[in-house]
Amino acid sequence: MARTDRQQRRQRRAERDGTPPLRPAPRPQPVEQKPEVVAAAPSAERSTEGRRGFLGVRFVRESIAELKKVEWPTQQKVVSGTAVVIVACVLVGTFLYVNDRVWSYLVQHILLR
Repeated sequence: MARTDRQQRRQRRAERDGTPPLRPAPRPQPVEQKPEVVAAAPSAERSTEGRRGFLGVRFVRESIAELKKVEWPTQQKVVSGTAVVIVACVLVGTFLYVNDRVWSYLVQHILLR
């Protein structure tokens, strides 16, 4: 037995309850397949459709549009992030300095004697 689709179930339910059937279910639109990407043609053969003015102007406009979408940090977030980076650099630098001194002492006084 084949499975019933949504419209058939709605009609059966409407007949059972005595109410008019609901509007039909929307049909799924066919998915358009995108063409495969092909290697770029030389610039002399490229189509100029859709270009307005210089190529750089389009790039700048799109860049500005993307920058408007960015969630910029507040001053407090910038200051706290900078403080975290400075503290981490000091800790790692101190660790490396102490580690270097310990190993240089061990090599000079124990291994090279």
